[in-house]
Amino acid sequence: MDTDPPRTQEHAMQLDPQDLTPTLNRLKRAQGQLGAVIRMLEEGRECKEVVTQLSAVSRALDKAGFSIIATGLDQCLRSEDPSLDKAELEKMFLSLA
Repeated sequence: MDTDPPRTQEHAMQLDPQDLTPTLNRLKRAQGQLGAVIRMLEEGRECKEVVTQLSAVSRALDKAGFSIIATGLDQCLRSEDPSLDKAELEKMFLSLA
């Protein structure tokens, strides 16, 4: 039984999880890094250490986002569905800029 909520978007991209394995791994590492940032703040660690770690988290999230969008764009380009909305894809891409 599927417990996911129904899709509300007419043309939601279906991303293949196998295509995103490296991205999922990157996100899991970023999740661990973010936990480290929280611990560092709670422990009162030096500002420079916290900012360095936070910067690494930010870069990892940006790379993951770009990877997800690139995968979606690739799938859209391979698709022959004329109803795919280029403007929506551009909006997603620019949201990470």
